[in-house]
Amino acid sequence: MPYKQVILVREDLKLPKGKLSAQVAHASVDTALKSDKKIVDLWKKEGAKKVVLKVKGEKELFKYKEMAEDIGLKTSLITDAGRTVLEPGTITCLGIGPDLEEKIDKVSGKLKML
Repeated sequence: MPYKQVILVREDLKLPKGKLSAQVAHASVDTALKSDKKIVDLWKKEGAKKVVLKVKGEKELFKYKEMAEDIGLKTSLITDAGRTVLEPGTITCLGIGPDLEEKIDKVSGKLKML
């Protein structure tokens, strides 16, 4: 069974590449640490597939967070500390999973890649 993780990024923030990369990494690690160890182990054995997708803004990010949690997926909302380009407390992205690919696709399957 294929597993994956997705990270949803707010495109309205227009983050520089380095900042965006750091925020995506935070979301990936934080959500994996919250996830069931057996699922994480299976995901890692398959290559730890990650897909970065875009959402329009914060409202849409929260919509997908609720959808994911409603079907039992682990999520992690990333809030920036505000030390560089963003104001403290800015919500930048959302990690979902890892979990079964078909389960994650029920939530994020129609979103476009960043």
